[in-house]
Amino acid sequence: MFTESGIEELKRLREEASLGGGAKRIEAQHAKGKLTARERLALLLDEGTFQEVDPFITHRTTDFGMAEQKVLGDSVVAGYGKIDGRRVCAYAQDFTVFGGSFSEAQAMKVCKVMDLALQGGLPVIGLNDSVGARIQEGVRSLAGYAELFWRNTQASGVIPQISVMLGPCAGGSVYSPGLTDFTIMTKGISHVHHRPGSDQDSDGRGCGL
Repeated sequence: MFTESGIEELKRLREEASLGGGAKRIEAQHAKGKLTARERLALLLDEGTFQEVDPFITHRTTDFGMAEQKVLGDSVVAGYGKIDGRRVCAYAQDFTVFGGSFSEAQAMKVCKVMDLALQGGLPVIGLNDSVGARIQEGVRSLAGYAELFWRNTQASGVIPQISVMLGPCAGGSVYSPGLTDFTIMTKGISHVHHRPGSDQDSDGRGCGL
């Protein structure tokens, strides 16, 4: 049984996770005419249907000062819900956290959602806003992309895969959508790059490969 203090701690963690990279980065996202990951999912899915997976996960990188830069949920919000009453799986990359860069933790969450979609025969929708691989994690980030690409190919022709490009996307955050069934771009806001784009987060902590 949860104690009262345990419930309060859970509420605190949920509130912290909901802020992503923090108020200043949320303001910067809005200033660019973009919504946050959670705001996008709230608009996409039927109200009250979203069930999030791994909202408190953090990366395990210690190099380059990353041990002091951990954000609950890392750089993606993922889970399942309904659209017009029909079940779907969905994830939204969070540009306020390291430019939405693809980390080992993000890979675990996105791949878990894709596995759920395959098991349930559900469409999977990816809302992409990412500078690409998180270079501070080195090969662990690239291995995460390998897991994602493999699932993209296994899901091809089995379930619908829909990618929506909602910001400056580079590297693997372009290659994965290229393997999906539909790719939708936002006029004037979304960009796709083979190499790192210049529009990364302001302090350069995220970088695409």
